[in-house]
Amino acid sequence: MAQLKWGLIGASNIASGHMIAAMRATGGSVNTVLSSDAARGIAYADENDIPHSTTDLDHLLARDDVNAVYISTTNEKHKDQALAAIAAGKHVLCEKPLAMTVADAVAMVRAAQAAGVTFATNHHLRNAGTHLAMREAVQAGRVGEVQAVRVFHAVYLPEHLQGWRLDNPAAGGGVIPDIVVHDADTVRFHLGEDPESVVAQDSVAGLGKGVEDSVMSAWQMPSGALVQTHEGFTIRYAGSGFEIHGSEGSIIARNVMTQQPIGTVVLRSASGEEAISYSDHNLYERALTRFAEAVSGNGAPAATGVDGVKSLAVAAAVKEAATTGTRVTVDYGGI
Repeated sequence: MAQLKWGLIGASNIASGHMIAAMRATGGSVNTVLSSDAARGIAYADENDIPHSTTDLDHLLARDDVNAVYISTTNEKHKDQALAAIAAGKHVLCEKPLAMTVADAVAMVRAAQAAGVTFATNHHLRNAGTHLAMREAVQAGRVGEVQAVRVFHAVYLPEHLQGWRLDNPAAGGGVIPDIVVHDADTVRFHLGEDPESVVAQDSVAGLGKGVEDSVMSAWQMPSGALVQTHEGFTIRYAGSGFEIHGSEGSIIARNVMTQQPIGTVVLRSASGEEAISYSDHNLYERALTRFAEAVSGNGAPAATGVDGVKSLAVAAAVKEAATTGTRVTVDYGGI
């Protein structure tokens, strides 16, 4: 497995809370961090035992002790930063959504393909033991033919994550780019197909200041299955869940739309109820192991750049449907 020497593009909460530890646990080193604020970058590096910090992207990309970058800046910066990293020959793991538009995300994927570097999207949920076990059950035919999926992913956005997500559409704020992309990827992961069209309604339910903080949508799948989703930033007590309903059974999962390896998964069928066991491994360590293996030429990342394009395309269609009040065909940008 490749020895990854990471540069962090963005002094983010997700990096300090989850990614740095996972990088080190999977044999990588974290050697520098980029922040637009020099003082914040120095403090962040000190707090996380990172030897270097910089405000200059070119400086980070020129370093010999960086062969891979993790991008977790605000959404509008992802495209240019990823393209610069790709041009410098670095492997790229980028937070979702990949870009502000599907066309930009496609350009990122194409650039990485042309440069021969590994490019992945940090969709963490498909690395969870709960979702891996659910997918295995579906593929084994335990629910029969899938007829419907319901996703409950309306939560209360923690205060330390509020800010641009609630008041800055230019930076990619709003619950649709933040959470719908995750749900789109997770639905695609379980069903192995891409939504064809969507209808949706969104609203500002209390926290939003210029962007939507609540959305509900319904998706038509090529197989005929229907998907219903609810995402929000304002719901304190609902808990999250993912349900897969088929001709022979239903999978009912609760509290599984999370960064932690927790939750319950139950299969209901004519035989009654059965708890489905799952691995409680670290989601991010699995993602980073798969990324390092892909860099070594062994398989693909857990969520590829193409997966990132497709989740963004679904989110973009949900936004358009909510804005126009019409059914929208999902445009995957030719990828």
